[in-house]
Amino acid sequence: MHSTAALEGLGVKVINCLNTGIFAGNKLFTHMLLKKAGVPTPDATVAFSKDSALQALDTQGYPKIIKPTVGSWGRLISKLNDKDSAEGIIESRENMYPIYQVHYLEEFVKRPPRDIRAIMVGDKIVAAIYRNSEHWKTNMALGGVAEPCKVTQEMEEMCIKAKKAVQGDIVGVDLMESEEKGLVVHEVNNTTEYKNTVRVCEVDIPSLMLDYALKIDK
Repeated sequence: MHSTAALEGLGVKVINCLNTGIFAGNKLFTHMLLKKAGVPTPDATVAFSKDSALQALDTQGYPKIIKPTVGSWGRLISKLNDKDSAEGIIESRENMYPIYQVHYLEEFVKRPPRDIRAIMVGDKIVAAIYRNSEHWKTNMALGGVAEPCKVTQEMEEMCIKAKKAVQGDIVGVDLMESEEKGLVVHEVNNTTEYKNTVRVCEVDIPSLMLDYALKIDK
């Protein structure tokens, strides 16, 4: 983000601008922008103290997912099944760096044992994968297994809205197939990884990214 700010300050065109890094790099900011853009997303609550977080959980019920607003690879994301687990996990966060004391609580979405990673280059999904896992976390870094996912018009339209909501150029959009709501977007990645997408979809994503960069630079 700092190098992006420095380059933009010099008048350089940066793919995924500073705003994209700020908006997509924070789950709370992303959630708010997706809601404003009319993109279906899991219900979420933010609390700024242990007591208010527990009160929200008592009111809304369990299970819930607690996430750091800034983070990746599924780290420090926990499932809160009951009040005992919530008290223990939230108390531990209260002793961490202040950013982890922002308690972002997200609904536990009922879905198949997978989610979807769609790679956007401009206004097009160039490839998408299912990330399958027997665990409720599907991150590839935690053992998720990739397989190709067919891109639908509904998915692409939703991803275009999500990309524009965070002012992105090249992003990874993560979606879930909710039993109640259909497709929902739960994250937008401004520094998306694509190694496994290239591997299973056999799409040369780096070349498409370079072609896009050269095109908009003219």
